[in-house]
Amino acid sequence: MRARTYLRGLLFILILAALAAGLWYASRPQAVSVTLYTVALGSVEATVANTRVGTIKACRRSMLAPTMGGEVASLNVTEGDRVKTGQILLEIWNRDLKAQLRLAEAQKVAASMRAQESCKVAAGSERELTRMRKLEDAKLVAQERLDVMETDFEAKQLACDAAQASVAVSSVQIDVAASTLERTIVRAPFDGVVAEVNAELGEYVTPSPLGIQTLPTVDLVDLSCLYVSAPIDEVDAPPIVTGMQACVSLDAFPERRCNGRVRRIAPYVLDREKQARTVEVEVVLSEPQDTAGLLPGYSADIEIILDRRDNVLRIPTEAVLEGNQVFLYDPLTGILQSRTFEPGLANWNFTEVRSGLVAGDQIVVSIGREGVAAGARVIPEDTAGQ
Repeated sequence: MRARTYLRGLLFILILAALAAGLWYASRPQAVSVTLYTVALGSVEATVANTRVGTIKACRRSMLAPTMGGEVASLNVTEGDRVKTGQILLEIWNRDLKAQLRLAEAQKVAASMRAQESCKVAAGSERELTRMRKLEDAKLVAQERLDVMETDFEAKQLACDAAQASVAVSSVQIDVAASTLERTIVRAPFDGVVAEVNAELGEYVTPSPLGIQTLPTVDLVDLSCLYVSAPIDEVDAPPIVTGMQACVSLDAFPERRCNGRVRRIAPYVLDREKQARTVEVEVVLSEPQDTAGLLPGYSADIEIILDRRDNVLRIPTEAVLEGNQVFLYDPLTGILQSRTFEPGLANWNFTEVRSGLVAGDQIVVSIGREGVAAGARVIPEDTAGQ
C-alpha cells in the first residue's frame, strides 16, 4: 500500500516537472539572429575627414575676358578645345589699333632716317672743325672763324642727339600702340582645356565692372593638376600637416583614390557658421590614375591619414559599444557575453584591439537588433566580411 502511494507521488512529481519544463521551453526568449565578426589581424589607420562636402578644383583656372569692350571679330576656339600657352582664343575688332601700330612703326623708320641724316651732318661738321683747328694752330685762320665752326658743330651734334631721342620716342610709341592692341586679344596663359565660351562672332563683349563678377568670355582650366578643397572641423585640424597622405572619395566614382597629399592648410578658421567652425584643407591629386576622369566641380570627400599600423588585431568600429565594450559570442552555449577591451587607433571602419580580445574571438556586429544584449541566446548568420 505504501509502495503504491509512493509511486503515485513520484509519478505526480514527474508530471509536474515535465509540465514546468514544457512551460519554460514554450515561454523562453527566442534566439536572436546576429551577424558575427571573427577577430583577426589587419591594418588600422587613424584618420580625419571633412565635415561638409568638398569640391574638385583645377590648380590653374582662368576666367578670361578682353580688358576693353568691343565687337568679337575672331573666335578661334570652342568648348572642349585644347590650347597651348600664348594661343589666340578671341580677338575683338581692332583695325584702328593695328593701323596706329603700323603708323608708329613707320614713324620710327622716318625718325631713324632723320637721325642718320642729322648725325652724318654733325660728323661732317666735326671733321671740318678738326681741320680748322689745325689751321688755327698754324695761325692760318682767325679765332673768330674757329668759334663759328665750333658753334655750328655743337648745334649739329645737338640736332643729331635730338633725332636719336625721337627714335627712342617712336619706339615707346610702338610699345604703347602694341599694348593697346594687345588689350583686344585674349591669349591662353597656360596649356589647358576650354571649359566654357560665352561669346559669339559679331557679339559685343565688355569686361566685368569693378566689384561685379560676370560670366567669363572664355573659361580655361588646366586638367593636368587637380586638388580637393574641403572643410575640416577645427577640433580635427591641429594634427594635420602638409605632405600627409590622404584618400579621396567621389560620389561619381566607386573607388577611393589614396595617392593624394595635403598641400595646403588654411592659416585661419572659417567662422561664417558660428556653430561649425572649420579649417579649409587642400589635397592635391598628382598621379595620372587618380586624376583620370575627374572634372573640376565634382563633389568629393577627403580622409587624411594621421597614423597607420599594420598587422594588428582589429574589429569593426560599428561593433564597439559605449565604454569600449563588445558582445562576445560563446559558440558552446550560444550565449552573448559583455567584454571590455583596450582600443588603439580607430577610424570609421576599424578599431585596433590592444588587449581584451584574441584572434579567433567572435563578436556581434549587428548590435542594433532588438534582443541583442549580454546573456541573450543568439543564432549566428553568415560571418561578417573580414
